[in-house]
Amino acid sequence: MDQRRPFEDLEDTPVLVGRHPVLEAFRAGRSITRLWVQESLREGSLREIVALAREQHVPVTEVPKPFLDRLAGEVPHQGVGAHVALKPTLSLEELPELIQASAEPFVYILDGIQDPHNLGAILRTADATGATAVVIPERGAAGLTAVVAKASAGAIEYVQVVRVTNLAQAIDKLKEAGLFVFAADPEADQLYTQVDWTGPVAVVIGAEGRGVRPLIRTRSDGLVKLPMLGQVSSVNASNAASVIGFEVVRQRSLKNSVLTRI
Repeated sequence: MDQRRPFEDLEDTPVLVGRHPVLEAFRAGRSITRLWVQESLREGSLREIVALAREQHVPVTEVPKPFLDRLAGEVPHQGVGAHVALKPTLSLEELPELIQASAEPFVYILDGIQDPHNLGAILRTADATGATAVVIPERGAAGLTAVVAKASAGAIEYVQVVRVTNLAQAIDKLKEAGLFVFAADPEADQLYTQVDWTGPVAVVIGAEGRGVRPLIRTRSDGLVKLPMLGQVSSVNASNAASVIGFEVVRQRSLKNSVLTRI
């Protein structure tokens, strides 16, 4: 194993940190050019990570913990970091092709999610619910960073992310492709359980605090809300995405099970 100590400036280095994100990046075939592993730390999943690095001929460097602390910043690194190619995103022009390739299109549209932990959690939900894609804006929102990768627990490697300059145009593009677009809004008249999610659909999740912007609400085909029985009027954006996403899964599973019995 390479014992050299790297001293280069790492301020702009694209990195993943944490065992789940790094392990899933290797499994997904992400381009990794270097692996840093904390000295004298070889238990659990770190052994598999190092083995994968050797199989893929990725240089492995043992480093002291303070180096990884600096590399990771506030993100828990769990003794490992990797130099990676940036997670590629798709463009608006590629969105219709994604929709056409999906047997049951389901898309998340994120209207200005700024908290990287929320974005990571939504990507994890998108993977779990089999979403076709997650659409995010280029400006005024979190991008695909190491914090997002960590919060997604590796799901970032498997979710198609479409980054667009104009969310309203993206909604129009989805509607042209045959999707019905709902926006989550606490002022909606109908509950999220009262609409049909079994066809080609997309759901807009608004930013923390302000919710879905008026322009995006008017572009949507309908509004849905979660029942709020307490004193707080809304839930975290990633929680809303998860609740609605699994209602999509529930309705589709029920529909498919009925069809198989016919």
